[in-house]
Parts: sequence; C-alpha cells; structure tokens
Amino acid sequence: MTIPSSHAFDFDPTHGRDLSALNNERPPQVPPGFDAFWRRRYERARLAVPRPHYRPLETTHPRWRIFELSYTSTDDFEIHGWLLLPASGTIRRGIVVGHGYGGRTGPDLDYPVDDAAVLFPCLRGLTRSAHADIPDTAAGHVLCGIASPEDYVLAGCVDDVWGAVSALAEICPGVPIGYGGASFGGGIGALAIAFDPRFDRGFLTVPTFGNMPLWLKLPSVGSAASVQNHLRTHPDAVRTMQLFDAAVAATRIAVPMLVAPALFDPSVAPPCQFSVNNGIDPALRQTFVLDAGHIDYEGMEEQQARLFERARDFFKVAPPP
Repeated sequence: MTIPSSHAFDFDPTHGRDLSALNNERPPQVPPGFDAFWRRRYERARLAVPRPHYRPLETTHPRWRIFELSYTSTDDFEIHGWLLLPASGTIRRGIVVGHGYGGRTGPDLDYPVDDAAVLFPCLRGLTRSAHADIPDTAAGHVLCGIASPEDYVLAGCVDDVWGAVSALAEICPGVPIGYGGASFGGGIGALAIAFDPRFDRGFLTVPTFGNMPLWLKLPSVGSAASVQNHLRTHPDAVRTMQLFDAAVAATRIAVPMLVAPALFDPSVAPPCQFSVNNGIDPALRQTFVLDAGHIDYEGMEEQQARLFERARDFFKVAPPP
C-alpha cells in the first residue's frame, strides 16, 4: 500500500493505532436518554406520509430504469433523489443508499446489487434537497440546529432515511430493505438501522459520528473539526452530540452488517470508525478493513472491487424454491 505520508497533514491520520489497537476500540457508555430519544424520533417519523413521486429519465442503461424521485419526510420536508429499478427480472430487495458530506449529484449506476430497487435520497440540506435555512457545506451543515437535539439537522437526516424506507416500501411492497452508506451516510445509517426494524441488513463504509468522546477530540479535516471548534465557545453542545453517537447506536443493531473501516483516514478518525464496527454484535458483523479512507492510494481500485463483490453477496436474496 502506498498512501500519502502522515507528514502531509498536521497530525497522524492513524492516531497511533495499528489494527490490533483499533480492534480493541469500544463504544463509550450509553448517554442518558439515548434510547428514549431515538425511539421517540422513530415513532414520529413513521407518522410522516411519504407520498413518493417518481418520473422516468430519458437516460438508457443496460441494467437499470432510472427515475427522478421525491418523497415527504418529517416536518413536511421534501426530499429529492433518484430511484433505480432493474431493466428486467424480478425485484427481490430494496436498498436505501446514503451519501457522504459532499451530497449526491446522481445515482450510482455501479452499485453492487442485482434484482433490487435502489433509492438514492439526498438528505435534507444537501445537493438536490438543499434548503435556504440549512448550510450546504459539511462544516456548516453539521452545526445546523446543534443547540437542541430535537432541532439538530442530523436528527432530521435520520428521519429522511426512515422516510426513504417508507417510500420504498410503498413503491415495492413486501421486499426486504437494506441500507448502504459511507462516511456521513455510514454514521447516519448506523443511527437509522439501530431503531428501525424494517431494515434487514446494512453496509457501512468508513462511518463517521462514532465514539463521541474520541470524535470530539481527535484531529480531523472533516466535519468533526467544525464541531470541535464550535465546542470551544459552545461547550453545552456536547450534550447534543452524545445522542448522535453511531458507535453507541451500533450496540443496538440487531441485523447482519458489513462494515468497512479504514486504517488511515484524515477525515474520519479510524478509532471512531472501528468503534462503530466493534459495537456491533460479532455474530452479526462482517468486517472488511480498508487501507485508507477519504484519500486515493495505490491499490484502492482493486480493494474497492473486492469490497463491492463482498457487498454484492451480502445483499443477495435467494429466489423462492
């Protein structure tokens, strides 16, 4: 593996941990009110009527029929994105696919699934779901509403994932629904999967928001740096962040999971990623360790191809006998 030297950054993106040390990282203690907060959010989100609308695009593809899609999330927030349906064959599963903090400008036509309906939402405030009251940059978005857990934008983003499940269940009733997401989408996904029994499995890559005591301390060039800087003048915001710990949420996950944490990552500290991975019941967890995250490195394409083949097998649904 050839990756940029740690000296390219003002800190060591491994944070001094090798794989053995990372495998020993554990989630922090459950903060007071964690489960009650998320169960209440989920019950509220299930009351939102998604009213999905989708229209076909003229784009042709050998594997997919491609649609623009919208649905209604909590607070009547209109979420926009895309829907892929197989060009032929039987739909055997659905998948909601999250995105990183760069948002999403289109569906991933190479997503590693077959016989699936795949919904790609843009979560509130980002790209196609931009809103005048929500900053569209990672540094600004992650601070929006942070003074109150109920008003925090990340809570709304988890609602949007649950809304995507509701929309997909209307479009393709009766199929099992999984989740896939990386970075921002990985952390949001852990929170969503933990409290939504409609998910049958999840695939998280370099997930963020894990192990808040570390996430709020370890140096980063990602969204954590923005929150760390904010806490210097608004220390009470730590109470909000404790409720958004993806590693704590991981301990509540009760379905099979495929997790791909990285050994070297300047944007999401590896100890935080591994805390999410290690919080999942080992009997439910498959782990695929990446050499690095959020940067290019020698051998990346080959490693990503192997990961996607693993994900393809992970999401397969056996046809009925």
